[in-house]
This record gives sequence, structure tokens and C-alpha cells, in this order.
Amino acid sequence: MNVILLETVENLGSIGDLVKVRPGYGRNFLLPQGKAMLATPENMKAIEARRAELEKIAADELAKARERAKAFENLEIVIQANAGPEGKLFGSVGPIDIVEALAAVQVEAERAEIRMPEGPVQELGEFPIGVHLHSEVNAEVLVRVVGEAGETAESVAAAGAAGDAEPAAGE
Repeated sequence: MNVILLETVENLGSIGDLVKVRPGYGRNFLLPQGKAMLATPENMKAIEARRAELEKIAADELAKARERAKAFENLEIVIQANAGPEGKLFGSVGPIDIVEALAAVQVEAERAEIRMPEGPVQELGEFPIGVHLHSEVNAEVLVRVVGEAGETAESVAAAGAAGDAEPAAGE
């Protein structure tokens, strides 16, 4: 299926590009979301006439994404979670938890923008989490996962080491 892109699509092309995609991808994603049009001679002429307008819209979206990225600079959020004695979480911290924590500090993000390539966080500690705001704009947030009582991965490890040292000294 040949389509003409109405906006830049990551790993596919930019505005006005004529690309060949699988029919399902075109029919179920690109066309319904307004990211592309079928490549017919009439549509190709219409796109050429609207190209400047589409590029202006894309430039505005890029500027907005860069502005939003400034809110993520040096941002650190703390998420409390229930953890066991070894620092392993009962459950996990996923994109929804991160979006809620960002909303608590008045920073807007959507679940689909959160990038967690290693999957959900399942232990206490600090984790850099990617936020994909635009095909050309990415940001990073430092997420600190602490226990219910405020313990961190370091305090749990220190308590575990101290607990191991006491019986050895008492023998």
C-alpha cells in the first residue's frame, strides 16, 4: 500500500514522502490517525498544495515539544512503593505510576510517552526514565523509588550488611 505522509513518522519518513507500508499498518494506524493519505494522483496534488501549511504545523508541534522538554530538565521524582527486606518491590512501578508522580509536580506527560526499555521498575533505587515527546525530542527523568518508610536501596543494603555482621560477631 502506498501512502503520502502528512507528518513526520518515526522510522518511516517525513512530510510529503511517498512510502510503501503494509496494508494493515496503513489502514489501522496511519490513515485513521491522520498521519497519511492514500497515494492517488489527486491526493499527491493536494499534498503539494498544502505542503507549506503542513510543514508549519509540524514546526509548531516541534517547538511545543521542545518547550515541554524544558520542564523535564533536572527533574527528579520520588515514588513510594511497598518493598521487602531485600529491596524488591511487591508489585512494580510502571508508566502509569510515573505519569501520576509527574502530575503531582505539575508536569504533564502521557503514558505512551514514557519509555521503559527494561520494563517496569521492580526494586528500590534510582532509575533514569526516558520521555519521548516528539520524533525529534526526548527528555529524561530521574525516578527514585523508595520504600513505604522512606528507605532507599542503600539503606536496605546497609541494614542487610549490618544484620549479617552482628551474628558473626556474636558467635
